Amino acid sequence: MRIIDVHTHPILREDQRGPAGAAQLIRRARAHGIEHLVALGDVLAFSRMQTVEQVQLINDETAAVMRAHPHFVTGFCYLNPLLGASAVEAEVARGVARGFRGLKLEIANNARDACMAPVMRAAERHGLVVLQHAWSMTNIHQRRFHTDPEDVATLAQRFPRVPIIMAHLTGCGVRGILAVKGCLNVVIDTSGAAPEAGLVEFAVEQLGARRVLYGSDAPVRDFGVALARITGSRLDARTQRMLLHDNASALLRLP
Repeated sequence: MRIIDVHTHPILREDQRGPAGAAQLIRRARAHGIEHLVALGDVLAFSRMQTVEQVQLINDETAAVMRAHPHFVTGFCYLNPLLGASAVEAEVARGVARGFRGLKLEIANNARDACMAPVMRAAERHGLVVLQHAWSMTNIHQRRFHTDPEDVATLAQRFPRVPIIMAHLTGCGVRGILAVKGCLNVVIDTSGAAPEAGLVEFAVEQLGARRVLYGSDAPVRDFGVALARITGSRLDARTQRMLLHDNASALLRLP
């Protein structure tokens, strides 16, 4: 079965993982039958609030992984929206010139914040996908920079023509699925916390098979465990194929 992984971090300083570690991760991906992956960058390398230069370095590293593994890696451009519209637009232009196919948002700010407008306008202008970190939070004091599923829904409603991947199905849970159910421009990747029986099936039931796609969050999570969320589910073979490959291929315009 063909597999595209839409959520990986080949460069990860926390894991002492530089270019050699990225190559090792890609070998592991191939061993699991993965034929393409999305590299999201070391998005917490310099804490949650990076400077312009640090954002550029993160994306330079992603571009280097793409060059080292052509036709296997697609890069997403990491952004810190709090740096302002000019910095965002300049970094998106750099990413587009390098062949990046999406934008990655982490925890610099909440997705409902006004600073997201330049990000979303740039995504729409360049035809890019936005991958937004999200989690069902219980620490209310972190809401100013952590995005909950309801915040993703707000973002999606404000920018209905921009395709959004809400990250971390098993971090967002049932609450997350229901929060974005009515937002047809939102899909969910299956990365996140430990597997939860029946959750992938519930996502498919509520959203439809075309709005769920496989992601691992490797090396933070293991490829084998992440894949087993889908291959060990009660979903039929055709639906598993959609989640593992076809949905991501269509969204990212991959072969």
